[in-house]
Amino acid sequence: MDSKKQILFPKHQKIIEQLGENIKLARKRRKLTVVQVAERAGIARNTLYLIEKGNTGVSIGAVFNVLRVFGLQNDFLKLAADDEFGRKLQDLNLLGK
Repeated sequence: MDSKKQILFPKHQKIIEQLGENIKLARKRRKLTVVQVAERAGIARNTLYLIEKGNTGVSIGAVFNVLRVFGLQNDFLKLAADDEFGRKLQDLNLLGK
């Protein structure tokens, strides 16, 4: 499997970094250590460290498992849920027929 580093514009990288910071804060609010969360999520401590730093090379499954540990797994359902632009394109296409 080819593991290329994902390249993002700085403003987009900041979004990933904010997600990492949010995950770190969620861990600290629950008074959980890196070791505890990593073990419960089934990932390496270093992987959790990378998630909390906003590293783009971490799998989405690892991020999901960390959120699951916090009881926040349903937050994944919010990703791309409000596709306003896509709906507008679909409506335009429907009007054109």
